[in-house]
Order: sequence, then C-alpha cells, then structure tokens
Amino acid sequence: MTQASIGVIGGSGLYEIEGLADVEEIEVSTPFGKPSDTIVVGTLQGKRVAFLPRHGRGHRILPGEVNGRANIYALKSLGVERIISVSACGSMKEEIAPLDIVIPDQIIDRTRGRDSTFFGNGLVVHVSFAQPFCPELSDRLHAAAKKVGAKVHKGGTYVCIEGPRFSSKAESKLHRLWDIDIIGMTAMPEAVLAREAEICYATIAMSTDYDVWHEGEEPVTAEMVVQNVLQNVETAKAILKEAVPLIGPQLDCECATALSVAIQTARDRIPGRIKQELDLLLGKYLT
Repeated sequence: MTQASIGVIGGSGLYEIEGLADVEEIEVSTPFGKPSDTIVVGTLQGKRVAFLPRHGRGHRILPGEVNGRANIYALKSLGVERIISVSACGSMKEEIAPLDIVIPDQIIDRTRGRDSTFFGNGLVVHVSFAQPFCPELSDRLHAAAKKVGAKVHKGGTYVCIEGPRFSSKAESKLHRLWDIDIIGMTAMPEAVLAREAEICYATIAMSTDYDVWHEGEEPVTAEMVVQNVLQNVETAKAILKEAVPLIGPQLDCECATALSVAIQTARDRIPGRIKQELDLLLGKYLT
C-alpha cells in the first residue's frame, strides 16, 4: 500500500518538516538493515510526503556511515516515486556565495568503500547514469526556489567526497581545476541507489562556505557550516512547500524504467534468494 509518493531526505540542520498534517511515524525494516531513523509520513500541500533525516535525529550518523541502501529501499517500500534530497555543500566558484541554492545536474564520486549498489551476489545490473539527477524533478525544484525568492543556480557539478573531514587546500585546488561547482559528502551513493530503485532523485544543495580555496575568506569550519545551515534550512523548507504541489504523478523522464535494459544476468540464473530479497525492485521484470 502506498504511504507516500514523495520522499524528502533531510541533510544537516533539516531534521523535520513543519506543516505536515496527519502525521505518523513508521518503522521500516529492509534486507539491508535499518534506515537512518523512523520515517515520518504526513500531508504537505495536499500530498503525502515521507520524511527521513539522513543523519538521524540529533545528527548521529557520519556521511560515510549513512546506510544509503536501507534509506532508499525503505522509501521505495512506502511507495515513494520522487526523492528530494536536501544537503549542505561548499562552493567551488566565486559566483556561488554562501546561502545560495544550487540544483546540480552532474556528479563526480570520490567516496570510498560505501555500498553503492543493491545488486551483486549472482545478479549483474548496469544502470545508465549519464544524468544522475532527474532533470524533470530538478526543474520543479528550480521553479520553486525562484518562486520563494532564493538566489538559485540551475545546473552544476557536485563532487562527493568521503569526509568526514573537510578538504585540504591541494584537494580544493584540484577540484577547481576540474571545474567543480559544489562539494559535499552525501549525494553518493544516494543518487545511484535511487536510480537502481527507479525513483526520480534531485537535490537542493545549500551553499554554506567557500571550502578552503578562497583567499579572501576564512577556511571552512564546522561552526561556520552550522551557522549558515540554520539560515539555509528555512529557505529549504520554503522551497519544499512550493515544490510539492508542482510534482505531478507523471514526469517526462526515464527514471521509472531504469532497470528495463540494465539487468544483464539471465533470468533463470538469478539466485532465488536474490529474487526474493529484491522483489520490490525487480519483481515486475522477473514475472
């Protein structure tokens, strides 16, 4: 039974959504362990929304400790078809000032050792990831950000680093040479797992600092990030309220059929245990 069609994964500072009505908290178990926290489902702007704090209430989970597979699987099990990710990021360009909003369209993964696929163990799947963020959902977020008066940048490349430390100056310089726009620690493997789960995924990236490359600014510190996150969170909440009504039942994208040409293993060679465990993701392709 569908509990919610829209999911929101809250990042640093965003641990709840104000204005939710008919709220219930749902404990979800998955084949991949527990998600970051209980999932809060409620009605926002007339639509059912499932909210999950990425780092847990009270910010208990490091970026590299986030159980992305459990989080995405849990939202999928509740019927979620669109995920709006909210995350703090550093700016790698002068024109993206702290407190600006970025809706990225590309990503570079520099994480290490994170579980980045639902598949394996006898099942080979290669999803297309040329457009890591759903362009249609991103358009809705951009329109909502403009409507609330945020200074928003449409498009840009997000480099996801392992963390939890911030960058060295040499790393920051390298990322600027790569023409990176923003830097963060959480969009991967979330984005690719959402694609494997055939869920549209887009990000509201909240700029908090200039990383450590900007000679005219102090190097990024946790205190600096927290101060700017608190201001950005209010903007993110306003964007969410405007975005939810813009998200219709149909989007003109290919996210919902990502697995249709991605499963490489012969159907009769897929282990029975894997078929059962991943029926939520694969069932429609194995019948």
